[in-house]
Amino acid sequence: MGMHQFIQGLSNLETLRRAPGFFKYQEHSVAAHSFKVAEIAQMLGDVEELAGNKVNWQMLYEKSLNHDYTERFIGDIKTPVKYATPTLRHMLADVEATMTENFIKNEIPRDFQDRYRRRLSEGKDETLEGQILSVADKIDLLYEGFGEIEKGNPEQVFLDIYSESLSTILQFRNRPSVRYFLEEVLPDMLDEKFASRDQLAKLTKETMAEHEPNK
Repeated sequence: MGMHQFIQGLSNLETLRRAPGFFKYQEHSVAAHSFKVAEIAQMLGDVEELAGNKVNWQMLYEKSLNHDYTERFIGDIKTPVKYATPTLRHMLADVEATMTENFIKNEIPRDFQDRYRRRLSEGKDETLEGQILSVADKIDLLYEGFGEIEKGNPEQVFLDIYSESLSTILQFRNRPSVRYFLEEVLPDMLDEKFASRDQLAKLTKETMAEHEPNK
């Protein structure tokens, strides 16, 4: 038994579309998302190191590259559905965990199994690397929403995606890497020329105001 099924699963991720069920000008696959999250996490990790924080780069790359691999088993479920009730969320998590463990036992060589249990487990934890993953994941989602808004997509869901992503990012605003994103990257995004720029700037201001530390 080799790693054939794991490698083949990478191709499966290329066919899994994100935000299914909505009109989009640009489709994004789970595979492309994983690559972008790894690149964004790398940038955020650089900022953290420049601020004097020690980054476990192996752990950061493992978390970011593999964080959505298990979606090959259950797909990319719409966020409103996934979080409809705590019970449903736990049921989906249990199904994903069981299918992942079965995959590891049946398809991953024994010598590699402990490594892949670590890599395919939930990566968004309290470690620095887990926090960077949480932020990088939402930054890419923010950009997916922004890309559709910029192109004039009338679907409300992309404004919701943008606002929800920014809200999550703001929960980590004490991290140097997040302050860098908010102060150096986000303003450049909002400075792009597109028809609904004023609307998005207003939404950004309102979302950030809701998450001011004194509120």
